Amino acid sequence: MSINRGKVVIIGTSNVGSAVLNKIADFQLASEIALIDLDMNRARGEALDTSHAMSSPYSTNIKIHTGTYEDCRDAAFIVITAGPSILPGEKPDRLKLASTNTKIMRSIFSEIVKYTKEAMVIMITNPLDVATYVVSTEFDYPREKILGTGTMLETYRFRYLLAEHYDMDPKNIHGYVLGEHGNDAFVAWSTVNCAGLGIDHLDEYFHFKERLNRHDIEQGLIQTAYDVINLKGFTNTGIAMVACRFIKAILYNEHTILPCAAVMNGEYGMKDVALSIPRMIAQDGIVRSLEVRLADDEMEKLSRAQKSVRAALDGAGVK
Repeated sequence: MSINRGKVVIIGTSNVGSAVLNKIADFQLASEIALIDLDMNRARGEALDTSHAMSSPYSTNIKIHTGTYEDCRDAAFIVITAGPSILPGEKPDRLKLASTNTKIMRSIFSEIVKYTKEAMVIMITNPLDVATYVVSTEFDYPREKILGTGTMLETYRFRYLLAEHYDMDPKNIHGYVLGEHGNDAFVAWSTVNCAGLGIDHLDEYFHFKERLNRHDIEQGLIQTAYDVINLKGFTNTGIAMVACRFIKAILYNEHTILPCAAVMNGEYGMKDVALSIPRMIAQDGIVRSLEVRLADDEMEKLSRAQKSVRAALDGAGVK
C-alpha cells in the first residue's frame, strides 16, 4: 500500500496527545489524523472536539477519526505519546518511568511493525531516550525513521529563558541543549549566540553591569519543566510544538538541523544509548548526525548523560 503523505497516527490521546492533535490541525500539517488509545471514548471525544473546529474558515478540512493499528499501514507519521508521566508532587525524574514505559513501548511497536516500516515515528513518551533506544534496537525498523523529540523542548525553554533575561525575541537565540531529555540535559554554551552576536559579549552590547550567570540559567532550565507540572499538572503545549517542528522538517524536506534523540552510533565514542545531539532532518528522517565540537566540561556533561540513560536502561533490563 502506498503512503498517504498527509496521514498522521497519534498513539495516546491524553494531555500530550490532544495537544499534538490540535497543533497539527492548527498548522495544517495533515489531511487525515487517526487517534489510537486504550480509552477509545477519550479518543472519540478528542476526534469530535477537534473536528468541530473544521467548520471555521481559518481551518483546513482535515479528516479526524479514531483508529486502530491498521491505520499505520499507510501513515506518513506515527506520533507516540502513550504511557504515564511524572505527576505533581512526584520525584522530578523521568527515568523512574523506565520499567513501565519500556513495556508499553514494546507492546505498541509490536503492533506497528505488523503494518508498516515506512512511517516516520516521532517519539515523545518518557523517559524519551530510553523509549527511543528500546524501539530502535529491539525491532527491525529503519533507525533513521525513528526520531526522539529529545532536547528540542529543553532547547526551546533555554532560548526562552535567555531571551527573557535580555528582553528579546527568543528566535534570536541560537544554540543547543544536548544530552538527556531530563535532569542531565545541558546547555552547550559553546554553540550559543544571539543573532550572530557572540554570547560572551551580550552583557556589553546590552549594557548590563553584571555578567550573565550561566549557572542560574541552567538551573532554571531544569526546574522550569517541574514548575509547569506542579502548577498545571502536566506539560503539553511546548512538546506539541516540538513534534510539529519535526513533522514539518520531514514533510518539507528541510534538511534542517535540530537536537534530536537517536541511538548513538559511535559519535563522541558512544554506543548502546540514545541521546540528543544535532542531527539533520529531511524527508528520509535523520540523514546526518553532527559531532559538533564541545568544550571539555560539555563533554563531561554528555558523558554523565550517557551514564544516566544507560543506568536507566540497565535498570529496566534493556541490553
